[in-house]
Amino acid sequence: MKWRYRPEKGAWEPIFRIRWTENDVRKERNIALDWQGDAERLDRLYWECRSGRSKAQQRPAKTTWRSCIEAWRSDYSVQQQLAASTKASYRRDMDRIMEKNGDKNMTRTTRPALKAALAKMADQPRKASKYAQTVSILWNYATAELDWPLGPNPAKNLAAYKPVREYQPWPAWMVKALPTAPDNVQIAAHLILGTGQRPNAAIRMKHSQFHGDTMTVRDEKGGALFETHCPPRLRNFIATLPQLGEYLIAKNLRQPVGYSAVEKAFRAWRVTLGENAKPFTLHGLRKLAIVELAEAGCSDAEIQAVTNQSAEMVAYYRKGANRVKLSKAAQDRRS
Repeated sequence: MKWRYRPEKGAWEPIFRIRWTENDVRKERNIALDWQGDAERLDRLYWECRSGRSKAQQRPAKTTWRSCIEAWRSDYSVQQQLAASTKASYRRDMDRIMEKNGDKNMTRTTRPALKAALAKMADQPRKASKYAQTVSILWNYATAELDWPLGPNPAKNLAAYKPVREYQPWPAWMVKALPTAPDNVQIAAHLILGTGQRPNAAIRMKHSQFHGDTMTVRDEKGGALFETHCPPRLRNFIATLPQLGEYLIAKNLRQPVGYSAVEKAFRAWRVTLGENAKPFTLHGLRKLAIVELAEAGCSDAEIQAVTNQSAEMVAYYRKGANRVKLSKAAQDRRS
């Protein structure tokens, strides 16, 4: 350890000098020891340098989470395949990773450490699943596209999320109570039930997406737009709405009311309906739409034409349809 005089500070400061040879050229570097006039602190800083553990001696890792996230976000081939809502959902988790672990080396990420982080989100399983999924996506991207030697993906099989309970289709009495709900909840409910789409996609629909007896619907998960028939019930309801902006549920002329605001209003209204309404969510209206289509005698292909879901998901939701109604529709067609 040596001391050097700093004229700009008018004081002497301790330094630790490192010397090495590179390509037959002798080099040296000084590390200032910020001892703050504390002898014990100075002693600790000195021995950190002697043992090579000082932060000033650490070379920044190239394989950091920050570098990976920045590369992923700037990769046009990746971004063009994702819907805006999907990119926004990934951004939230990536920002969280950047804030806590941005400068950490990805190679030091372990599966037990990731499991421990997810355990802290045990009361929010959907959030934990999304976080694990984001970690997995970044890990696979770094391995496949950046050629980083990271080893096995620590998030593998950790993103499997299943709701604590399945979404239940709304009962008839709850649908009948809709006129008592706030306007935004009523509009959202009619859009979800009429289009069979996910709540967020339905809530963000514009007036321009409706064209008489047809409508243009965006599949929120895949981002694709497709044309489908607009049922008279929904068409007649929309005709009664004042046009307050581009969107049916308008925040202002150019922006929609967000899903969170509508969902919050829905939960407040649900409380007024009593304990019997507690199990039901806005997602339950999407399931009700599929159940109604099935009970009306629609084939899986016809239901897919409305909802754009996979055959497996249609079959899954079809299980909630009333067997008596289904059998009557079948027997009536045979007659």
